Amino acid sequence: MSIVTVQLGQCGNQVGHEVFSCLCRDLRGSHGLCSRREEQSYQDACKERFFWEEESGGPVARAVLVDMEPKVISQTLSMAARSGYWKYNEHSHFCQKQGSGNNWASGYSVHGPRHKEAIMNLLQKEAERCDRLGGFLTTMSMAGGTGSGLGAFVTRCLRDAFPTSFILNHLIWPYGTGEVIVQNYNSVLTLSHLYQSSDALLVHENDVIHKICAQLMNIKQISFRDVNQVIAHQLGSVFQPTHPAEEGSDYSRNPLGDLLEALVPHPEFKVLALRNIPQMPENSLAYSAFSWPGLLKHLRQMLIAHAKMEEGIDWQVRPPPQGSSIPSHSTNKPLHFNTSIANLVILRGKDVHTVDLGSFQDPSLYTSWLNPQDAFHAWKTPRAFNKYEKSACLVSNSQFLLKPLDSIVGKAWNMFASKAYIHQYMKFGIEEEDFLDSFTTLEQVISSYTTL
Repeated sequence: MSIVTVQLGQCGNQVGHEVFSCLCRDLRGSHGLCSRREEQSYQDACKERFFWEEESGGPVARAVLVDMEPKVISQTLSMAARSGYWKYNEHSHFCQKQGSGNNWASGYSVHGPRHKEAIMNLLQKEAERCDRLGGFLTTMSMAGGTGSGLGAFVTRCLRDAFPTSFILNHLIWPYGTGEVIVQNYNSVLTLSHLYQSSDALLVHENDVIHKICAQLMNIKQISFRDVNQVIAHQLGSVFQPTHPAEEGSDYSRNPLGDLLEALVPHPEFKVLALRNIPQMPENSLAYSAFSWPGLLKHLRQMLIAHAKMEEGIDWQVRPPPQGSSIPSHSTNKPLHFNTSIANLVILRGKDVHTVDLGSFQDPSLYTSWLNPQDAFHAWKTPRAFNKYEKSACLVSNSQFLLKPLDSIVGKAWNMFASKAYIHQYMKFGIEEEDFLDSFTTLEQVISSYTTL
């Protein structure tokens, strides 16, 4: 089944471009670790999922690009065409001359309704090009105006127009120190509106990715492109084809549906976080050897100790003893222990079918209301991903984002209490009640995740 990617705003378009480049790089790499038949079915599944073929035979991304300024879209289109390996459809983009000025209300209440018909026509055409539509993946930032405001509006329209299709919003969480003075307002409004219309929110935190670039990839002068390439690698490691079940020999038919079925058992809990291992510069790979038990031991500890990457994990954190039934908000709960609702581990590479994943099925990792057999899933493929002979990826619906969410809501509330910048939103029709509704929605989400 095919996924239509919707790239929204400057950030969404730049990340989307890196994702398609990463997928193409992976397809061109010959890994020699799997049979020719396996390689062929992997290639076919990826192409059906993310690309359609022109008559000339070149792959064209299944994507719609939307921004309120032309510069980034024209750069993105020409970079893809110059690569010589893939390109965007010349007619699947929409841009205007005037941006949203980092104002969520301008994107949601002005640009959205004004350009709804043109944008939805593009999305409809792209959806009709799919033999079987699996759903929509949107990429957007939460801090600015177009990605966040217009992104929330477009997601709502997608939900109305395609009520039975899956919608996964991929969100870039802003730097804590901030790029935009009103980023906390924009983030609160985006999250609360997406919570109503999206099936799940897959979040990347800029601060975390920046740390990975500095500490694991050893990049000295970190650019947005470096950050976006790490994000693209992590997304590719989730969405490239895998076998969803032990016995299945076919690649997953509906990646979005399988992902949501595995990870979102309740509509109150739909915030997903990603962890990857290993992550290192290419020139270090020759000196590194990885074993599955070693990789998975690190990945499991990253999960329970709330670690952002494999460096600096707190190995002291342990799950609460079985049968202790400590209420999660009790003071006896192990400090920093991260309770999960559901986890998905994706393994790619050599000897993947010999791997023992029993440690991820430990009932003490999960909330009591879900059976650990239902809460944990594993997808595997012997086909390696990009440059790594063995790699593991964890997609987790857990308390990973509780702290950042609490922090962003707290900062926005402090500004709101003193009425700072509210007038900038009111002139585009967003009232104080809308802010209060958004705060209420997110306080409920925080409360639900806290009491796991």
